[in-house]
Amino acid sequence: MKTRVLAGLAIAAAATVALSGCVQSANASNAADTSGGTTNLTVFISGDTNVQDLWDKSLIPAFEKAHPKIHVSTSIDLHGEHDAQTQANLATAVKAGKSVAYDLVDAGFVSTAGKAGLLSTVSDSTIPNLQDVPEATKQQGGDSAIPYRASSVLLAYDSSKVTDPPETLDDLLAWIKANPGQFAYNSPSSGGSGGSFVATVLAKYLTAEEQATMQTTYDKSLESKWDKGFAALKDLGPSTYQKGVYPNGNDQVVQLLGSGQIAMAPVWSDQFITSQKTGVIPKTVKAIQITDPSFTGSASFLGIPKTEPKAKKAAAEQLADFVLSSKGQQLVASAVSGYPVIPLDSLPASVAEQFADANPSQLRLGFQSDFAADMNAAWDAKVPQ
Repeated sequence: MKTRVLAGLAIAAAATVALSGCVQSANASNAADTSGGTTNLTVFISGDTNVQDLWDKSLIPAFEKAHPKIHVSTSIDLHGEHDAQTQANLATAVKAGKSVAYDLVDAGFVSTAGKAGLLSTVSDSTIPNLQDVPEATKQQGGDSAIPYRASSVLLAYDSSKVTDPPETLDDLLAWIKANPGQFAYNSPSSGGSGGSFVATVLAKYLTAEEQATMQTTYDKSLESKWDKGFAALKDLGPSTYQKGVYPNGNDQVVQLLGSGQIAMAPVWSDQFITSQKTGVIPKTVKAIQITDPSFTGSASFLGIPKTEPKAKKAAAEQLADFVLSSKGQQLVASAVSGYPVIPLDSLPASVAEQFADANPSQLRLGFQSDFAADMNAAWDAKVPQ
């Protein structure tokens, strides 16, 4: 089967080699605890470079200024391509009672890893600012996950070309077929905006009970319920960008919108806001949320490995507490346009106004991580021409 994506094979091969090295180093021994009276921490990121920039350029400099005896660096697995390997290595380390080469995890699998007993439980006794996060938001991740920002996938459209944007999923699917070549979504394994679109189409054919089960537990037998959704996605392919070309990652979708090559696409809310601020996409591109069902969204979580040495655990908790402070949340909002997870009245008016309609405790959750991984693999096998 031929899968057409925008990234070259040589680039993909080189990235795989580089990422494999990154994951291996991120799961090595964490024997060196402190140096010269300074505690060294590593934040392991499974995601896009904009998240690494958030840490390297905003959160870490501000934190180190307030905590001069704690030094923080980052390690990244781009797009989380090795999440399964990372979790397996973490599980092996925890079982053996050994520490790993990172001290705080920023990844989509934090909730799953926490519920599997691989992360330390957290509370507002050691992370005081956690008490300001709504209980419903905390419950999304479990008692080992630290919510620190939120976002949702929205439908972006060029208002100079689209005067009456779709309001429901059925409307959107009809619009795509009526406007061939003007809609794109990235392959789901390469980014969450495309993954949300795929999951939302699959959810159209699921009962509310089946959706709830797939959001919280794992029962592979339910995946037969996806057949109608995948058939609909395959049927949709010839009407998408260049008759079935799927961009590689969230960024490429935004670039297609910005260059005017397409008129509509699913995008992350935070990436959309940031791209408009930087001029990557023009102000004529607007964004709305569809219904029946809506696109997915949730909080993003931090986690502390269960075998983290005591001194470093305390420092990691300090870092997490800073991220949940008013200052930290302002930096998150400014750098990546993430929804704050603390009350808006504790933030400056300019930030509060920007996110007045955002409620991270009331976002439609995506599939549980094992279901999501299966969905990505099934899409690769069933949808591209």
